[in-house]
Amino acid sequence: MKLAKTTWIITGASRGIGRALALALADKGANLVLNARHAGPLAQVAAEIRDLGSAATYVEGSAAHPSVAADLVKAATQLGHFTGFIHNAGVLHAGPLLWELPEPHWDEVYEASVKAAYQLIRFAVPELQRLGSGVAVFFGSGAAESNVPGIGAYAVAKAAEEHLARQLAAEAPEIISFAFRPGVVETRMQQEAREAQGGGAETLHRIFRGYKEQGVLLTPEEAAARLVRILEADPSRFQGKVASWRDG
Repeated sequence: MKLAKTTWIITGASRGIGRALALALADKGANLVLNARHAGPLAQVAAEIRDLGSAATYVEGSAAHPSVAADLVKAATQLGHFTGFIHNAGVLHAGPLLWELPEPHWDEVYEASVKAAYQLIRFAVPELQRLGSGVAVFFGSGAAESNVPGIGAYAVAKAAEEHLARQLAAEAPEIISFAFRPGVVETRMQQEAREAQGGGAETLHRIFRGYKEQGVLLTPEEAAARLVRILEADPSRFQGKVASWRDG
């Protein structure tokens, strides 16, 4: 896939992997519509993208809200050459066991991964179908296949998000739809797990502090580069599947 002059929506674009991905795509000549919950950091990333010579705009707010998702797609069509979306946003709320987790925290985790993915599908897919093709990337996680105490809501949400990717591939085969697992990446989520409180804290401390002590953490830039390579090569080989950073 030629990335120059393509236009992508990226959620969770204000920091971490999302920011690194936006800059990596801009470096390839892609234009970006950025999304996160706070305008200030988004404006900064947009300015960095423009410095690279690509166009960038942003829409603040949760993509789980239909008005936000609709505005993202509208902005992408206005930039032209709308190619697809990459749903990177997520919330962890590490530490509490399922029965300890406050209901608003459960809702926030599920909203960030699953409802936002649904809203992006709802508004972006008809436009991509009108254009004749497109790409939909959903961020998955190895947590979708594990049962680690203290991140239950996140694991359930990621399993659902990966299923959404497969479901979209079945219902709209003209859209390349797949989940991408970025690996174990040094992000704010990692820090949250290392400092977790609650019934799952001891397990999370052992696992996530171990990653840092062993030096196995990828940087956001490394994870982003792997996804860019997948997009540049042949993303259709992952239609309805899960790709990992190793595939890039």
